Formats: sequence, structure tokens, C-alpha cells
Amino acid sequence: MLDLSDLKYLTVELKEAATVVFVNRPQALNALNKEVLGELDYAMTVLSEGRNAIPLIITGGGAKAFVAGADIEEMADMTREEAAGFSRFGHRVFSKIEKFPSPTIAAVNGYALGGGNELALACDIRIASEKAKFGQPEVGLGIIPGFGGTQRLVRVVGEANALDLIFTGRSIDAKEAFRIGLVHKVVPADKLLDEAFKYVEDLRKNSAFAMSQAKKAIYKWRSDEVEPEMDLEVRLFAQCFDHPDQKEGMGAFVEKRSPSFRKDS
Repeated sequence: MLDLSDLKYLTVELKEAATVVFVNRPQALNALNKEVLGELDYAMTVLSEGRNAIPLIITGGGAKAFVAGADIEEMADMTREEAAGFSRFGHRVFSKIEKFPSPTIAAVNGYALGGGNELALACDIRIASEKAKFGQPEVGLGIIPGFGGTQRLVRVVGEANALDLIFTGRSIDAKEAFRIGLVHKVVPADKLLDEAFKYVEDLRKNSAFAMSQAKKAIYKWRSDEVEPEMDLEVRLFAQCFDHPDQKEGMGAFVEKRSPSFRKDS
């Protein structure tokens, strides 16, 4: 019997057609801190052992955010070593989602920025509310994406689009996300979970075993190519925490002001 009832920041609903995981920290726009990542890690382990033939839907609790990013206040004072550990932990959790035995669907109901966009990218399919916003704003904080964004984003939207999103740090709406291939479908906000379940019903007409085998084949090819680059991302992400721009960028975010970065960096 699965017991996921004591989680603080996740709400897990075990439906017949799909398992729905809500990231439920709305007061912080569902930002990913160590506790949230820990609960995701635990939930993926439990679910992959107990409901591995059932599709998985991941969405955000509350009306505003899927996941608005990693928790900047928690990250602001990290050392290089602590940042590397945080990045590796995020990689481990998102890899579990990517390699989950059955199809995974991100139902993106609002802000999916930074780590939130990376969480969506770790899922197989992305369905977006027309109110959703996507982006990788890390450069404005003096860092780079640290949960797989430099690799998965390139493979989903292409190098040119990934460079644009990461260099500018800009947010895009669901319509543009669909245009560049970041999401598979855009639906009215009040129909998001209904559409996710419709997609699940289409999947459940097919062989769960065959879909699982297909995922293994696809992600085996991807892991051979991507995993060494993921290690590089961790190192480069951590190096940012030795640079003054990280302190300035995250300090400005916490203090709610615009950052003033060095021009000789």
C-alpha cells in the first residue's frame, strides 16, 4: 500500500487513470527548495515501485505557478560546494522523473521559470494553460541553469532557441512556447487537468509495456550523450557561486532591486 499522505509540499492523488502530483507550496509560488526536492525524490521512488504502469501528471498547486523556480533565498548564501550538491540533487530527482517507467505529463498551470521549466522538461509531454509562462532567468541572478536546462532545453527547442532563452533570461507565453516546440498543446486554464486526463486516456489504449520499452530506448540514447554534459553543467553552475555576480544577482533578487553586474567579468 502506497503511503504518500505525510508529505508537506506535495499532494499526491492516486486516480485509476493516472497519478497526479501537485507541487504545493503556493506561498512561495511552489519554488523548489531542498525539502520539496526531497519529497519529489521520495515520491518518484515510491511511485515507480508501486504504480509504474500508470501515467504520471505533475502540476502546480494554487492558481499562479507550476513551479516558479528554485528557492533563491535558500541559494543566495551557498558556497561553491553547497551549490554543486544542490545541483546534483536536482539532477538526480529530475533524472528519476525522466526515467519514470510510464509516460509523464507536465500540466503547466502558471509560472514555469528556471527550475520549474527544467522540471517540465524532465517530463515526456508538456501541456500548458494559456496563462502559463516559461523561461530560464538564471543569468539575471549571476548563475546558469543547474537542473539540466542547458541540456534538455537544447534538445527540445533547438540550440538557437535555447541560447536565446538562456542569454536573455526572458519569459515567454504559452503561445510562443508552443511555436518553438517547448509545449505540445495549449488549452484554456480551466480545462488544463481535464485535457491532461484526456491525453492519459489516449495513452491507456496502448500497451503500457511497449511505452515503457520505448522510453528506455529513447532515454538510453539520450543518457549516453547527455549525462557527461550534465556533470559539466553541475561544475559550471557551482563555479558561479565563487563569482561576485552570483552574490549581487541573488542579493538584488532578495532585496527586490535591480542587480548591478560587473562589466569586466
